[in-house]
Amino acid sequence: MTKSVLITGASRGLGAGMARHFAERGYKLALTSRNPADLEALREELESQAAQICIRGLDVLDYERIPLVLGECAEEFGGLDIVVVNAGVATGDRTGRGKFESLRNTVDINLTGAIATSEAALSLFREQGRGQLVGITSIAALRGMKGQGAYCASKAGFSKYLESARCETLGEPIVVTELAPGFIDTDLNRSLKNRPFVVSAEKGTSFMVDLIEHKSRFSYVPPWPWTLVAQVLKILPLRLLRKM
Repeated sequence: MTKSVLITGASRGLGAGMARHFAERGYKLALTSRNPADLEALREELESQAAQICIRGLDVLDYERIPLVLGECAEEFGGLDIVVVNAGVATGDRTGRGKFESLRNTVDINLTGAIATSEAALSLFREQGRGQLVGITSIAALRGMKGQGAYCASKAGFSKYLESARCETLGEPIVVTELAPGFIDTDLNRSLKNRPFVVSAEKGTSFMVDLIEHKSRFSYVPPWPWTLVAQVLKILPLRLLRKM
């Protein structure tokens, strides 16, 4: 049976990279983004590989539209096996510098929008009796980094939401997967001066799709060296964290 996957924020970066790997593996793809024109270009690129593709314009801050879009795609495909909650933004705004609106937008998209999408996906999975929710967080969820306060907070908050969802769905035919990337080369992080252990988007998203297919509950991406680095980050003194 051909599997189906819906990806939010699919027009570029990690979302587009995962879409390419899922297409190579013959999945049905439901691709959403605030940029439908970019999705059209991606559909043209992938339609010869994917089993089927549907695209939808979707802003994850349009909370009422999210379940409608998921429902439309599920109806078109005869259900959704996987929903990847990937849409997100990153800003380099430092705290206490009069940038509250930018900080709020980061939290609204990365946390509230992500939870809204996850809630719609979990409701759909319960209705159809199966499904895998995949939330994309970040290594930045571990600590508060300089210039990334809202981003770190949003990813940490989403990580805890996913853990709660995993707890609440125990015993149900629902898998909750959290992937926490380190530095994968995309537009989202190219402005950073320091990107240790950075890997290409092609390689990083290949790891991500492998982990999704293996129904991993939690993994850093790539697993090595970030599984080890994460343990160091948890205990790193602030004076050293500030230099990163």
